[in-house]
Amino acid sequence: MEEANRSVVTEFILTGLTDQPELQVPLFALFLLIYVITVVWNGGMVFLITIDSQLHTPMYFFLRSLSFFDLCYSSAIAPKMLQNFLSDKKSISYTACAVQMFFCIFLADSESFLLAVMAYDRYVAIRKPLLYTVTMSRQRCSLMVAGVCVVGFVDSVIHVCLTFQLSFCRSHVINHFFCDIPPLLMLSCSDTRIIDILQLASMFYDVAISVVIIFLSYVCIIYTILQTHSVGGRLKAFSTCASHLTAVGLFYGSLLFMYFRPTSSYSMDTDKRASVFYTLVIPMLNPLIYSLRNREVKDALRKAMNKLLSQS
Repeated sequence: MEEANRSVVTEFILTGLTDQPELQVPLFALFLLIYVITVVWNGGMVFLITIDSQLHTPMYFFLRSLSFFDLCYSSAIAPKMLQNFLSDKKSISYTACAVQMFFCIFLADSESFLLAVMAYDRYVAIRKPLLYTVTMSRQRCSLMVAGVCVVGFVDSVIHVCLTFQLSFCRSHVINHFFCDIPPLLMLSCSDTRIIDILQLASMFYDVAISVVIIFLSYVCIIYTILQTHSVGGRLKAFSTCASHLTAVGLFYGSLLFMYFRPTSSYSMDTDKRASVFYTLVIPMLNPLIYSLRNREVKDALRKAMNKLLSQS
């Protein structure tokens, strides 16, 4: 019976952010603008860091990876979301739903661990500046990024395989604007206790390891800064960490609100609003956070613009 029920489901219906017809076009315009800004800013950051040799340092190597992850993360969700705003039938195929879930989990996990790697990079730069280029060699940086991708890939494969082995016989309407695990589990008539435990354990594992690395890195960084006698040196050290701390606060703050709030306050509508923030708004904000406080990025952008203008 379960196999028969599972085979019937060939597509899901995404309810989206709201079912009010008069809001569909305004929301489409708003999220189209957010997505365009995300693509331009993150794509521009990747391009700028790639072409400017002065930005070929470990810090900007990780920043380019972060921008690429943000660009892909937003692109895994926004196009289908925008299409459904203007569609009468807000459907997504069974396979497309699984693929979307895979990339969302993969990119979210990868970004979580990448933020921890970036904290370690700042620790080495401030705590051991003379050994920085040796410790954070190009090969080691590449291995670190590859490592976070492997962790994200494995975690994503496990979750997607377990979720899509369930029988979806209660309904095919997903109360969300993308294929996420919690709303899908609500449609299943199978026993989901193992997936619930695995999801909680994975979330705790990902966040705990990343937060511990970030916390320890910044404890050492703050200790080193306080030992610096030069006021200018202290301000420069704090300035190099401010952007990363802002990005960390936004990312983990939204995740902690999403997954670690009391069960009594759980609401799918609240979940959807929180999901908008960490899947679409944060990827748009990250390049702005890093570029506004970064003189080297602004100088590189100015040189690139001058070069383009001189060629035109």
